[in-house]
Amino acid sequence: MPPRVVIFSLASDFGCQVQLTNMEDELLEVLGLIDLGYWQLASSGEVPESYDVAVIEGAVTTDEHVELLARVRKEARRVIAIGACACTGGIAGLAYGLDLEERFASVYGADAPVARGRRLPASVASVIDVDYHVPGCPIDPRDFVDVLSRVLLGLSDKHPDDPMCAICKIKENICLLDKGEPCLGLVTDGGCQARCVSLGMPCKGCRGLSPAANLDAARAIYRAKGLDPALLDRTLDLYNSAREAV
Repeated sequence: MPPRVVIFSLASDFGCQVQLTNMEDELLEVLGLIDLGYWQLASSGEVPESYDVAVIEGAVTTDEHVELLARVRKEARRVIAIGACACTGGIAGLAYGLDLEERFASVYGADAPVARGRRLPASVASVIDVDYHVPGCPIDPRDFVDVLSRVLLGLSDKHPDDPMCAICKIKENICLLDKGEPCLGLVTDGGCQARCVSLGMPCKGCRGLSPAANLDAARAIYRAKGLDPALLDRTLDLYNSAREAV
């Protein structure tokens, strides 16, 4: 029997799952190799009692999410986190370190029954062990196909060795730092083929920090380029505010 796959959503805008629907021919090929047992975005069915692979989009923001992930990790042989929210906390992670009670009270009132059991946003990997990651905001569907193929073939997760800046050099892109634009390519995980920078847009770090990232050296480079080093950290916080909880 083909492996049964389920897709769960935590705190997110469903953008990465929408990307999966844009896979067109690739999606049909993948569906022929798996039993898609549950997908909240595409079906109103129930979660099956047993499954082999769990795909998770979104950040952890409630106690209910934690309980769900515990059940998922107990049942699934392999867990895949997709998108910046699941991998690093993403946009939801901007609330990391803030006083949530005060902010909820200012919007809904002090006694409003909103999101009981809420938690500071965190990545899926900060709560359970994750076997495979598909970073990005939103993900590239081809990355998802590649990772799911690795799961089906029993191969381990593959991780880029170099930060995104190395790809820019290969593509002969003009460094945006030289133009006075704060770009995070020098500390961001590679693998995206520098798509944003190749289109003239600075990298915002949606793929998370590279294992080879040296933030102190990056701040020194910002300073040498005439940029405020604090700008690097502020820009990095867009997708990586909850990196301490990864």
